[in-house]
Amino acid sequence: MLKLYNTLSRSKEDFIPIIPGKVSMYSCGPTVYNYQHIGNFRTFFFEDILYRVLRYNGYKVKYVMNITDVGHLVSDQDEGEDKMEKSAKLLGRSVWELAEFYTGVFYRDRDLLNILPPDVYTKATDYIKEQIEMVKCLDDKGFTYKTSDGIYFDTSLLKDYGKLARLDIEGLQEGARIEFSAEKKNITDFALWKFSPENEKRQMEWESPWGKGFPGWHIECSAMSKAVLGNHFDIHCGGIDHVPIHHTNEIAQSEACNGEKFVNYWLHGEFLDMGNEKMSKSSGKFVTLQTLIDRGYSPMDYRYFLLTAHYKKKQKFSFDALDSAKNGYNNLKSRILAMKISSDGIRDATAQQREDLKKSFIEKINDDLNMPEAMSVIWETVKDSSLNSAEKLELIYDFDKVTGLGLEKLEKDSDNAEVPDEIIKLAESRAEAKAKKDFKTADEIRVKVREMGYEISDSKDGFDIKKL
Repeated sequence: MLKLYNTLSRSKEDFIPIIPGKVSMYSCGPTVYNYQHIGNFRTFFFEDILYRVLRYNGYKVKYVMNITDVGHLVSDQDEGEDKMEKSAKLLGRSVWELAEFYTGVFYRDRDLLNILPPDVYTKATDYIKEQIEMVKCLDDKGFTYKTSDGIYFDTSLLKDYGKLARLDIEGLQEGARIEFSAEKKNITDFALWKFSPENEKRQMEWESPWGKGFPGWHIECSAMSKAVLGNHFDIHCGGIDHVPIHHTNEIAQSEACNGEKFVNYWLHGEFLDMGNEKMSKSSGKFVTLQTLIDRGYSPMDYRYFLLTAHYKKKQKFSFDALDSAKNGYNNLKSRILAMKISSDGIRDATAQQREDLKKSFIEKINDDLNMPEAMSVIWETVKDSSLNSAEKLELIYDFDKVTGLGLEKLEKDSDNAEVPDEIIKLAESRAEAKAKKDFKTADEIRVKVREMGYEISDSKDGFDIKKL
């Protein structure tokens, strides 16, 4: 049974889809006003793992991700400029050109990280009609009011507003600063539709029943998910930063308009910890995937790094940690390549042993996507001396449907083959000798490998090989 941590209940729950065998899933995608940084991709990676685990469990998944190309203001409090319009002015490009360029870069980086594309991408500017219709729905039901700069949602009219974040509304009201917008009835109220500034023409603006303007960021996801998945669906996910405002407001407006529960399971990925330097696209201080590539890392080195931490825990990033992940991934590749050229015969493994490894892997991934533990099963499989190479590869390729490291596609004559086949075979033989406590043979092999210009060192994953 697949278990997922539901932010709404603050507990790990059995996953039971609305329709047996089928899953409807929505995630908040990129705002395409700049490059996505590696912290953004930690979230997209976690959603990719969720998608892969659901499919591995045999579910037919309809996965939708939005692309925000309008309406995301520089402040989550409905203040400041639209991020897209601001960036376009700075770069001297049209908003439409900007959106197309950064969407393309996002797709490229997604593919480099072997993140599976969703079944449907919804671009905010393609769903303006649906967003206006949802605002009209809320307006007709009496949940809105008008200010000088837009149409707002009155959160005081929804008794359970803030249930996802478990907000202390009274505490928030008491802490409100005097300079807070006098036109807002409540500090938690949020914009559904923003009016275009007077005497200024925006590049992205549309006519509406309330005047020319553009949608608020929150209404976009509610309208697009409803258009593709319906009023009520299984899973909504995103970064942990979306809990207190964006996802809280999505729930409020969707349930107020539709009159029914919005989403059953809410999943949120934790931050990538960059130490004292917080990554921010707005400030220009961030590390992109291309930054890593320029420093000699492969995208799969970063994917391997992400697999070493649980999505609900902060993961501390450093180049030393990435070096360690790179070594681990190179070691794994070397072992896979050695298995591919191996002609070892039948071992003592039984069908039960292979089933036990697969069962263990499934238990780990189904325990709220516990990828560090799942990776330990992969290494256990690699080092299992009772399995022959063909048996190991069959299991590892199956597991890689979830891990997404591209292990089946490795070629011995590719850039991945950093260590000669002969050295890898000797290292494998040494590992087997050590497992049998034949330390004399193990030492002899180590000396021979050293004479050939390579050093074998033991590691938690078995061994590392370095050229002297």
